[in-house]
Amino acid sequence: MLSFVIRNTFLTLAVALGLAAAGIWGWRNVPVDAIPDLSDNQVIVWAEWPGKSPQDMDQQVTSRLARELQGLPGVETVRGMSLYGASYLYVIFEERRDLYECRTRVLERLSQVQGLLPAGVNPRLGPDATAMGQVYAFTLQGPRSVEQKRYLLDQIIVPALRAVPGVAEVAPAGGMVREYQIDVDPTRLEEQAITLEMLMMAVQNAGRDVGAMSVEQSGVETMIRGVGFIRSVKDVEDIIIRGDRVKGAGLRLGDIAEVHLGGQFRQGLLADGYQEHVGAIIGMRVQEDPKTVINAVKQRLVDLQPTLEREQLSAVSFYDRSQLIRETTATVTDTLQEAVITTVIVVVAFLLHVRASLAVAISLPLGMLFTFFVMHVAGVGANIMSLAGIAI
Repeated sequence: MLSFVIRNTFLTLAVALGLAAAGIWGWRNVPVDAIPDLSDNQVIVWAEWPGKSPQDMDQQVTSRLARELQGLPGVETVRGMSLYGASYLYVIFEERRDLYECRTRVLERLSQVQGLLPAGVNPRLGPDATAMGQVYAFTLQGPRSVEQKRYLLDQIIVPALRAVPGVAEVAPAGGMVREYQIDVDPTRLEEQAITLEMLMMAVQNAGRDVGAMSVEQSGVETMIRGVGFIRSVKDVEDIIIRGDRVKGAGLRLGDIAEVHLGGQFRQGLLADGYQEHVGAIIGMRVQEDPKTVINAVKQRLVDLQPTLEREQLSAVSFYDRSQLIRETTATVTDTLQEAVITTVIVVVAFLLHVRASLAVAISLPLGMLFTFFVMHVAGVGANIMSLAGIAI
């Protein structure tokens, strides 16, 4: 090999330059993260059954789902957790399995076990992200109340950020979710012989549009539609609970209950040492480049800035992993430079040969660059552990 390299100097230099160019391209395109992702190859399944105790959730939902999901190809273990009104299952697959293939198999099995679960229980898949996928978080700053901030966050910002490429989940935090609250008077219910089930069915049936046929008049076809979407408290109060066709009178929801706007019951909040905040946490998809996803999220927030300014709000980040990635990359880069310089000095001091030191100074960076190219081809991301191994 040495004789071939000596006889073909031009070819050797061309190959070296090609490896250097491929390595630089690989370094710029390989996903770089500061934190290594050591999580299991898992798919999260969760289901809700409001009002049920953890014992009921375990017997009726968790155990049945775990028994059916255990038989999937490549499953190593299934871990279940039953809470009040909710059930979570962590289906862990073999590491060699592709995550999206695993999610497809779990989704197919869930469609088959629907008949084994209680009525109204619909199991769903969790986001295609890991515990290390939280890459960016921000809060909304401004004079608005926490309820108004949360409403704008849910209606405008969260849908826009979910459309960003590479984003698996946008989890809103803090504030109060706006909802219509109905305070029923038990005495009036008893007087009118109305049950809570009848009231709930009336509210469900009233909160939707109804399509009908068309009517033709003078050659013009007119489509008939019954508008039922609720837009105000008065619309809720005007819901008909029971009608009287003979007398032409009916019983409205406002006659037996009080309706008002309120906030959903909260089990936590987002706050610092001074006040409560409203914000969101961005979860990244598996095998995505954190820097690319973070930059795309920041750009989308910049695009939403005119809308936020009209509401006197601004998005302020309180967690940004790109800063940690830059600091980690800069530290490793400085270490590599120091290692190359130290190696050259050691070779010169011990061998007293400048050409040998130049060979070492050239071969080390070439080896590192070619390593990045192989990592990109193999789909392996760079993190503080892999970069430290290259430095060593």
